[in-house]
Amino acid sequence: MYGKHERAVVRVELRKAAANQGRDGVSFEEAQTVFYDEHALLIDDPDHSGEEDRFVLLGFSNKLRVLVVVHAYRANDEVIRLISARKATKRERERHDERRRL
Repeated sequence: MYGKHERAVVRVELRKAAANQGRDGVSFEEAQTVFYDEHALLIDDPDHSGEEDRFVLLGFSNKLRVLVVVHAYRANDEVIRLISARKATKRERERHDERRRL
């Protein structure tokens, strides 16, 4: 893991994880692997929560799929709370590919 993710513990709500897999076809187990992509793009997401700072991570999973992982940091960045994960759109994949070429 890179940056602020190196020492973080990932927390998953089981109901949310099951719903996410059924809805988007991405398990939270796979989503966690995106944090190991050294070329992942971390984007601030201030528009989607007034209660906590949310972030979007766009990167490769261990299944070589580009995923969009929405998450929040808790406990002084020591805990990552997964909110949702889905396959990236074509445009998002292109954005990730551009970053990898830099």
